[in-house]
Amino acid sequence: MHSHVEQLQKEKLVAIIRGIAYEDGEKTAKALLDGGISFLEITLNTEGALKMIEKIKEKHGEEMVIGAGTVLNLQMAKDAVAAGSQYLVSPNLDEKVIDFGVSKGIDVWPGTLTPTEIVRAYETGATAVKVFPIGSFGVQYLKDIRGPLNHIPMMVTGGINLDNVNDFLNQGAFSVGLGGNLVNNKLIAEGNFSEITNKAKAYICKVKGE
Repeated sequence: MHSHVEQLQKEKLVAIIRGIAYEDGEKTAKALLDGGISFLEITLNTEGALKMIEKIKEKHGEEMVIGAGTVLNLQMAKDAVAAGSQYLVSPNLDEKVIDFGVSKGIDVWPGTLTPTEIVRAYETGATAVKVFPIGSFGVQYLKDIRGPLNHIPMMVTGGINLDNVNDFLNQGAFSVGLGGNLVNNKLIAEGNFSEITNKAKAYICKVKGE
């Protein structure tokens, strides 16, 4: 497996920034980092996302692994890598994005749901796949597809919270993506970054069994 997959398999959590103000990006990243989160995904449908990636990479690039999310096509992938993204995450499967990532030595974790999509993505060169939206299908679905496809690293995103995070990890997900249940936009808009840190710590403790 690629080194980012191996590292993420140990750390297990990816925090997802979506739809926050540009000026709150670095403060949010710092709050997450203070809570123990080192993998950060910034979705490209966030205003100023590319600049946010550049700024956070410049400020916290030694301590965080920063990627782009909602990478829907090849041009978005190129723009994200040019901004400094270390991995690319999509809600969809676009083989051109995977081919580009392979050519640049960049992890691509495409969105997949069916066994056919999962296998196709992996055989195209994805270092892992994102099973999305897992919250709509539940833990049993992950268990069922892991049965024949347990050689493929799967992260899960969509509907993950403190109550079910370990259920998905225990059924073979190597990591989980955490959006609004961790990176709460209301708290960020209020400037309550300490609570973002507290939430991050709670997830870290949960997955470590502390």
